[in-house]
Amino acid sequence: MTAKDIIETQIPEVLQAKPELAKDINAIIHFDISGEGGGKWTLDLTKAEGWVSPGIEGASKMTILVSNEDFVKIREKKLNAQMAAMQGKLKFKPMDMGLAMKLAKLLS
Repeated sequence: MTAKDIIETQIPEVLQAKPELAKDINAIIHFDISGEGGGKWTLDLTKAEGWVSPGIEGASKMTILVSNEDFVKIREKKLNAQMAAMQGKLKFKPMDMGLAMKLAKLLS
């Protein structure tokens, strides 16, 4: 599994099953995933569908910076997201705790 699998396949599957999550978050999020298997994506939860696009598009409410390895570990529940943030492995710019908590529901 890579960040690409999570962002391009798993997140849209979760959103199709639970469209209320997109409405609850209602923001544009940029993912900047470093390392092998990483890349940059835009997650636009202000739309009804077609949420994920490659690259950085539009003005985001938050950018998530993390390595592919750590992002996969967080998704597989092998790394606690709060611990990763405290250790500097997971960064949010700007830090919006409310938005980060809503995103946690989507990624868990």
